[in-house]
Amino acid sequence: MAVKALLLLTDGIVFEGFGFGAEGETIGEVVFNTSMTGYQEILTDPSYKGQIVTMTYTQIGNYGVNEEDIESQGGIKAEGFIVKEACDYPSNWRAERVKEQGSRDKTIRSLGGYLRGYGIVGIQGIDTRALTRHLRNHGAQMGIISTIDLNPESLLEKTKKHPGISAFDLVKDVTTKDQYKWDEGCWKWLKDSNESIVTSNEIKNKNSSLSVIVYDFGVKFNILRNLVAAGFNVTVVPAQMPAEKVFEMNPDGVILSNGPGDPQTVTYAIENAKKLMGKKPILGICLGHQILGLAMGGRTYKLKFGHHGGNHPVKDLSTGRVEITSQNHNYCVDINSVYGQAELTHLNLYDNTEEGMQHVELPIFSVQHHPEAGPGPNDSTHLFTRFREMIEGSK
Repeated sequence: MAVKALLLLTDGIVFEGFGFGAEGETIGEVVFNTSMTGYQEILTDPSYKGQIVTMTYTQIGNYGVNEEDIESQGGIKAEGFIVKEACDYPSNWRAERVKEQGSRDKTIRSLGGYLRGYGIVGIQGIDTRALTRHLRNHGAQMGIISTIDLNPESLLEKTKKHPGISAFDLVKDVTTKDQYKWDEGCWKWLKDSNESIVTSNEIKNKNSSLSVIVYDFGVKFNILRNLVAAGFNVTVVPAQMPAEKVFEMNPDGVILSNGPGDPQTVTYAIENAKKLMGKKPILGICLGHQILGLAMGGRTYKLKFGHHGGNHPVKDLSTGRVEITSQNHNYCVDINSVYGQAELTHLNLYDNTEEGMQHVELPIFSVQHHPEAGPGPNDSTHLFTRFREMIEGSK
């Protein structure tokens, strides 16, 4: 039987629905994502740590889940999940099959089963269009999903006691504990001996001559895959690794990755970025872009409801080309605050917010969107090749 669940926002609005996934209670900043597919990549994106994700597309879960479409180790990183309708009977040739409790045969694992496996609370059966409009008009805010406490007054008290995700350094919760090498390239469509189409992620670049260090602030696997595809030897290091140790490793370049939360809380990353600037070529992605802005002495500001989805048009100001991009961020760099050090390179055509910058003298550039997609369009993957060309040109 369906379990009743409530979603309550800090401003007191309540949505009644039914629980799916794990039973229990979860609290986080409620945001909406406009992607139609890619729910597994979204759930496992470390940038969503501390947040409850609302999907604007009506039916989610129809193609199941698998072990190949994850974007980080350790499972789901989002705090909760909100959908209009969760598909209980997915169908896809890539979907993972498991034995459900009490069943003799393997069945396709549902999205709800995937959430249960990681103890993640979800809610379905609510008007996600009304919720999205509310967040768009009133801004992203803390919210709580519960299947065990259906008293709105009690839930409101819990949300008001929460200090908000800006009070925490969420990077520490998602970064790797140990340094490691990465050598898998991007997914490719290949033909086997029978001329049928198969997939493989074992495409490895064995001719890489340039090495890069990736600071893991919550890095997505597809960033690492695209770096390998661009011809790099990739080493991933913890977010707290001192810049001095990176200098000892003597990489050709450094990547500051995506990640969750308010960039101003990641003070150690800002200090390391200051030390790296002028010493190594740097590419910043999303949170890494914001950290670079703060390292230059600039400031960041929070968007009303953030950018989350796979359909944001971004204009490259140097070429005039418009790219459709994948996005997941709540903060932006105020480009005027780094005047004289960096110049604007990319612009979001939805709201004219900053989407990229380049240092006026040093081999440093960064983007606010996600060039690696996963999920989303691949219009911006050329930026990884651009970073390689920047490194080669700086030698």
